[in-house]
Amino acid sequence: MPARFSAETNAPLHAMSIDVEDYFHVAALANVIRPDQWDTLPSRVEQNTDRLLELFKKHDVKATFFVLGWVAERFPALIRKLSEQGHEIASHGYSHQLIYNQTPEVFREETTKSRKILEDIIGQAVLGYRAASYSITRESLWALDILSEAGFTWDSSIFPVRHDRYGIPDSPTAPYSIETDKGNIIREFPLTTARVMGLAIPAAGGGYFRQFPYPLFRYLFRNASGFGEKPQMFYLHPWEIDPDQPRYNNASWFSRFRHYTNLDQCYGRLEQLLQDFRFGTVSDSYNAYEPDKTLLRSSQMIRMA
Repeated sequence: MPARFSAETNAPLHAMSIDVEDYFHVAALANVIRPDQWDTLPSRVEQNTDRLLELFKKHDVKATFFVLGWVAERFPALIRKLSEQGHEIASHGYSHQLIYNQTPEVFREETTKSRKILEDIIGQAVLGYRAASYSITRESLWALDILSEAGFTWDSSIFPVRHDRYGIPDSPTAPYSIETDKGNIIREFPLTTARVMGLAIPAAGGGYFRQFPYPLFRYLFRNASGFGEKPQMFYLHPWEIDPDQPRYNNASWFSRFRHYTNLDQCYGRLEQLLQDFRFGTVSDSYNAYEPDKTLLRSSQMIRMA
């Protein structure tokens, strides 16, 4: 019988993060669903987020919800509920567009707009940010200055891996601070990777959580944590626990693989994960870290291989 892991009280408090977006917002379906169609499609984000809330309540977990401004505008009561139940609210931008495909002017406008929407709903400052599809890369590090000027103090958008859409390979895997081109300082909470035979393997959640067998994902997540030494970042989207969402068979095979694989197993795996590890908000988890040991200048990150 396989070994059973349990979330002991002295285990690290990992960060549970949820990117609050609907199934039709995702980059994998961007070629078959236009933004001007979004309002005509049946939304499922509210019911799926409510299911997550019930699961977190059952396991006494507080999470950080990175909320898309588009969603917050249409479902303010949902965002208010998240905050009132003690969860942390952070920004996921407004329109779920890849930052490196936007101009700085458009990104600034959307970033300011989405933050104001969230703050008006919950009546509190919103300090954290996560880019759509982790699209702060070497080509879009300019976004960090805009985030800092907009009032954000921390970010969780940089994935230290190689990927076709995102990633800055060889960037730090533990929390660090970045000095931007304009001299602003912003903290970065990177997405989780494990080192296996010298390779960086994504182990943060999302599609990796659904596509890897659960025992393998659990091993990689524990590996990344130094086998119980330091907190790590986990993420998921509400649509990932929804196998009954509409299917778009006109999307490419690869996009359908990325988006639909094991949707029917994700909720059960998430519940198992909550039993195997301790989770809290991003701020609570990373406040348990010692002060950042690394300060990188954005110009250094551009040169990373």
